[in-house]
Amino acid sequence: MAAAASSTDRPGALDITRRLAEICGPPFARLAGPADEVAGRPARWVAVPGGPRAAAEVLRLAARHDLTVVPRGAGTKIDWGAAPERVDIMLDTGRLAGIGHEPVGAASAEIGAGTPLRAVQATLERTGQRLALDAPSNGATLGGVLAAGEAGPLRHRHGTACDQLVSLRYLDADGELVGAGGGAEGLELARLLCGSQGALGVLVSATLRVHAVPASRIWVTRPVWTPLEVHDLVRTVLAARLDPAAVELDLPAGAGPRPRQGGRAESMARHPSMTGRTTTGPARAGTLVVLLEGGPADVAERADRMVSLLGPGAATASHSAPEWWRRYPFGPGDTALRLEVPISDLHAAVYALRDAAGAPVPVRGSAGLGVVHAALPGAMPAERVASILAAVRGVLLARQGRCVVVSAPEPVRRAVDLWGELAGLARLRAAKEHLDPHHRLAPGRLPGGL
Repeated sequence: MAAAASSTDRPGALDITRRLAEICGPPFARLAGPADEVAGRPARWVAVPGGPRAAAEVLRLAARHDLTVVPRGAGTKIDWGAAPERVDIMLDTGRLAGIGHEPVGAASAEIGAGTPLRAVQATLERTGQRLALDAPSNGATLGGVLAAGEAGPLRHRHGTACDQLVSLRYLDADGELVGAGGGAEGLELARLLCGSQGALGVLVSATLRVHAVPASRIWVTRPVWTPLEVHDLVRTVLAARLDPAAVELDLPAGAGPRPRQGGRAESMARHPSMTGRTTTGPARAGTLVVLLEGGPADVAERADRMVSLLGPGAATASHSAPEWWRRYPFGPGDTALRLEVPISDLHAAVYALRDAAGAPVPVRGSAGLGVVHAALPGAMPAERVASILAAVRGVLLARQGRCVVVSAPEPVRRAVDLWGELAGLARLRAAKEHLDPHHRLAPGRLPGGL
């Protein structure tokens, strides 16, 4: 792809600005400002098309002028992943919003990609329905959740947003509107766009399954001190077959051993996985939480059984999630990690991360699925982050797990491989060459520099 000039002062730039204003309307096309960037890469123009046809025209304009296009929803995850090579036109999906008119009680709903997820839920709740989606990013749009492959606690029972797809519509790099779904092949294509960060197509709308709002919800909480204890408790929860909607873990950086050790705790301290680790120091409990949903009587009965199974310290908190529920353990500027590992090896992954970092680090996420997030301080030198990643990935490789850098400061992003080993890279490369052969959509956002 021919290189484009980096300045909007080049010949033709004013014409591009004028054409974007004609396509989107004068208030919805402009030169980019300081806040219009993707993972630190500044954009040149911002276009906010009023519908799929206008968005298609923006993509055709970009193709004629050899410009790159990067979609943006609410921007809650705009710094996730790799920085694109260039951001010529930032295509804001805010006006690709709305919920299709479906009969009350319909099994699915078509939703515009730019629709905030909380607006979708508020609309559906009026008819006693919901999307079984609870992505942690506050203000996220449905398109952003799909493009980032984001999921929250409810993934335990219902899967991710991509798992719940019935179909979707997207614009390809040439501005053609494509429908994907309605069969195994179509769904495979639809799910390929999930997590693609807009580098395979611009999402226009998605049709997802809807569910009845549960009549009752109860959170059962249990303090925990070590990853090994979490391992045993999660096994107990899953073996009980009490149909949890979510099994979430919060292990703060200060989590340590129990203040007083009984027989079980002493046995855990002697476990081989604890060899060489300190057993003294200030104790700060983490929390394991099991969410139960359903009819009031049924949920109450299952909650009582869950409290009994989890043992001392377990309690119920009806209608009240913990403060950290649906929140990531990392903040702006941190190096954010996602660990994915078989449930039986989650404790080994957390211990490996602690050992590599030299101290406990905050870990939070879906312990019942082996998918958790962790945070390293943003001020940590890039070389140190790289060494921690190498050590953790070495442990996870033998356990069919992986550690992905979700977001990081620019020095870290430059110094490390964000994804590590990726079995599907050849398939991803083939998809990129087929769907975007000229690499105009978010070039460089995907693994392998795609």
